[in-house]
Amino acid sequence: MPFNIGPFELLLVLVLVLLIIGPGKLPEVGSAIGKTIREFRKASTDVQESLSVEPAKPVAATPATPAMPATPAMPATPAADASTEVREDAAAS
Repeated sequence: MPFNIGPFELLLVLVLVLLIIGPGKLPEVGSAIGKTIREFRKASTDVQESLSVEPAKPVAATPATPAMPATPAMPATPAADASTEVREDAAAS
């Protein structure tokens, strides 16, 4: 512990606080101390985040859609169509 307080010293402090404040006000004082510590931690975290050099994490990006080609692709002509045209030309001659 940072202040080298043992269990006996902690018990002594708690008894003194109970005698000074009284059992009726003890829950109010406890909740006030808890709120104060919570606000201090939040403020400390906010200061650390504002002084942070790291860039903010990006929000989950939506996947990019592929770009459409500028000109539509020409449909491939099947070989059967080409042979039919040749046969019709041969029959006409």
